[in-house]
Amino acid sequence: MNFLRRCWRVIAEPTLVRRLMMVQVVLVLVMWGGVIAIIVHNGGDSSTYLNSAKSFEAVISVAENLASQPVLQQQTLRIIDDALREEFDVSDLHELGPMLLVWQGERLVYQSKGAPTGLRGKGAAGLETVYLEGVRYRARTLRSHRSDTLLTAAAPVGWVNVFVTINSRGYFLLPLVISLPLLPLPAWWSIRIAMRPWRKVAQEVAARGPHDLTPLQFRPPHRELAAMVDSVNALLLRVSQSALRERSFIADAAHELRTPLAAMRVNAEALQGQDNGPVQRELLNGILSSGNRAGRLVGQLLQLMRSDATGNEPHVRLALDALLQDRLAALSGLASRDGIELELAVAEPVCVMGQRESLVSLVDNLVENAIKYSPPHGVVRVSLSRAAGRALLTVEDQGPGIAPALRERVFDRFFRDPQQTKSGSGLGLAIAASAAASHGGSIELGDAQGGGLLAQVQLPLCWGQV
Repeated sequence: MNFLRRCWRVIAEPTLVRRLMMVQVVLVLVMWGGVIAIIVHNGGDSSTYLNSAKSFEAVISVAENLASQPVLQQQTLRIIDDALREEFDVSDLHELGPMLLVWQGERLVYQSKGAPTGLRGKGAAGLETVYLEGVRYRARTLRSHRSDTLLTAAAPVGWVNVFVTINSRGYFLLPLVISLPLLPLPAWWSIRIAMRPWRKVAQEVAARGPHDLTPLQFRPPHRELAAMVDSVNALLLRVSQSALRERSFIADAAHELRTPLAAMRVNAEALQGQDNGPVQRELLNGILSSGNRAGRLVGQLLQLMRSDATGNEPHVRLALDALLQDRLAALSGLASRDGIELELAVAEPVCVMGQRESLVSLVDNLVENAIKYSPPHGVVRVSLSRAAGRALLTVEDQGPGIAPALRERVFDRFFRDPQQTKSGSGLGLAIAASAAASHGGSIELGDAQGGGLLAQVQLPLCWGQV
């Protein structure tokens, strides 16, 4: 069933190759239809018959020379008529094929089988169209220069002439009829070859990372595709310049904010050491709390800018287990404020290809979030293992967790759970997700055992450990 669905999906999905193939086939059919229309309009194979002027002159000469012998005249004209029909028409239906009518004066001396008696041309030069009893005929009329003998050669015009022509001249149309069913295969092959530069451009675009905005390297010489590549490169340049300006602005603003925030914190701490009343101490505590929050936001903005800016830097071999031990030791002071215990479980050494600063940002944000949302005297468990050729890093806390409906949105920048009461900027998980993506990894959120949030990170292992 799945196979049939895949086949139907392949057939039903619009493709440019199939569109070009259909255009080619339709063009061939239109051209063939045009040829058939010309055959119908000109009387089919009979048009060649009507142009046999020398044969008609011979008929007139025989009619004149045997005018005194009517029986012999009829026999001779019948023989000539049959010979002409055999050459230009193989149909046994005499009323559908070409026909001869010979007059001497007003007397009809010869008439082909099936020819209507009233069929007589006007004697105009060239071919003419004659209508008789609702039937259209193409006719040619010749007059003798020596007597009153007149010959009219005619053929009915209609779709039946197409079949008569195919029957009598089938060897001309047979190659077209045979090749038409086989046309899609060479058409598909030729289009595939012609679209090879297009596929090269598509492959280069597909191989790009999310932060790679450099111009496309492959520029085909073909005018149409080169114009598209130039437009894409111009767009990438504009996007790159815009992103660079955005990152520069945020980084500059964050750097500028660090100094006044640090000065405000120093002054607030100095005032807190003075002999103040309870109201002043409460206000100073609020100032310090807001300053700390603003300082953390500035730090996260700088981390985010560094994460975006280092997306194209080379990766090196890193011992992820050693990095985790260093970062948990650095964050132990933050955890001890609320009596939170940090646990690390490493099954075996794990090596990844990455950027140290980016991975430090990934670990710090996940662990800091776990410490922040864990209850006092809780436990934050960090584990590292290998599974299916990838490094598996998990961080579990005992906090309120995140509702399943919001677990995708919390990776958006500045988005926070509306039910969350803890202060924050909504950048921690966005920074972690950006760092994981830059290493070819991913982050998934789930429920921890016994409640809380579980953040699971998968990263590619070094080649030696795969």
